[in-house]
Amino acid sequence: MFHTDTIAAISTGMTSSGIGIIRISGPDAIAIADKVYDSRSGKKLENMPTHTIHYGFIRDGEEFIDEVLVMLMRGPRSFTAEDTVEINCHGGVYAMNRILELVIRKGARPAQPGEFTKRAFLNGRIDLSQAEAVIDVINAKNEYALKSSVSQLKGSVLKVIKDIREKIIYHIAYIESALDDPEHISLDGYPKQLEEQVEQWKEKIRTLIASSENGKRMKEGIRTVIVGKPNAGKSSLLNVLLGEERAIVTDIAGTTRDVLEEQMSLSGISLNIIDTAGIRSTEDVVEKIGVKKAKTYARDADLIIYVVDSSTGLDENDEEIMEMIRDRKAIVLLNKMDLDCITTEEDIRKHLDKPVIPVSAKEEQGIDRLEQTVKDMFYDGSISFNDEIYITNMRQKAALKEALDSLEQVSVSIQNQMPEDFFSIDMMNAYEELGSITGESVGEDLVNEIFSKFCMGK
Repeated sequence: MFHTDTIAAISTGMTSSGIGIIRISGPDAIAIADKVYDSRSGKKLENMPTHTIHYGFIRDGEEFIDEVLVMLMRGPRSFTAEDTVEINCHGGVYAMNRILELVIRKGARPAQPGEFTKRAFLNGRIDLSQAEAVIDVINAKNEYALKSSVSQLKGSVLKVIKDIREKIIYHIAYIESALDDPEHISLDGYPKQLEEQVEQWKEKIRTLIASSENGKRMKEGIRTVIVGKPNAGKSSLLNVLLGEERAIVTDIAGTTRDVLEEQMSLSGISLNIIDTAGIRSTEDVVEKIGVKKAKTYARDADLIIYVVDSSTGLDENDEEIMEMIRDRKAIVLLNKMDLDCITTEEDIRKHLDKPVIPVSAKEEQGIDRLEQTVKDMFYDGSISFNDEIYITNMRQKAALKEALDSLEQVSVSIQNQMPEDFFSIDMMNAYEELGSITGESVGEDLVNEIFSKFCMGK
């Protein structure tokens, strides 16, 4: 245990709700709780077994504050690995604050942001990658982000990193032992054996690094840009997808002149949708700025939804858009299918090899096919949100890149037939970088910075 004080905080949202939880953790958690809690049975918490729930009241002197359920968890079988008491009261903001103030008055101190999770890490209950997964679970915006975060919380990243580190440290120890005792430990032929091992480590690290792009999309959402000519129905499509009137819709071409950004969940996938100005040649100075912005946003998009007005023919503006998205991940929506059709699916496919979906934003037809196509594209298709490990944390990605660079240097040293102690220096660098992911090689300042991003009661 690293701490001798006891901390407390409200662990539920600061808003009126059915239930509120005040969490107390530390060596005096049970004693402090006994000072404010009156059990209906008259029994003290200190005499109760761990992992039990008790009914009673919180009292400040002679004043009864609230009717509560109190959960008792003795360390190390708790989240923080310390004695922990959770007071489940009614979820009124005033009631929760009164109980917290009373607990602090009786000997606890206010917890810092993320301090409960920080104690779990420092007490060996979880590693740093699992600690970072806690905040990702809290912030998850879709089922895939949640699934990935829970996987990390269960130790998926820790398992892979730990396996690589154990093998690296074994070889470092072997080299050091051979250099200290060359009469009994030979290094003949060893560089070739090591090279094979290093290649395996690098491949595993490359796989983790490659997963970070998908991990970023899971965590932050798919950056989706809607493009098309003016009056093609882009804003109407956005309103249908959002289920509310967020964009101004008129029959006047060029109504949308600036970008409009919204976030939504589509079949469990988070989309950060950007509606843009219609792309066309224009002399209007303001509209030109909007068109330029549309092209810039499209260039940086993960997914482009190209809306085509099927009631009109294709022109040079469509040709420009199709050329712009030719090598991009894109879906073509053939809109206004409720009107007489001039542009057909076949007309689009002559120019583009992209999924083409007939829709009517006005009649809300074909939207289900769009949802399924997006899901196929980012779930069953080129991006697979399954049980694989995904790196969603940029700090972890940076550490993986540093470790990979160090192992690349080991390979160079082997190829150049450098002395074996050169190998161990770079392997140790890789070992330390990987250790920073799990928290085994990390400074206090970084730990403090990571946990400062957590909410107060977690």
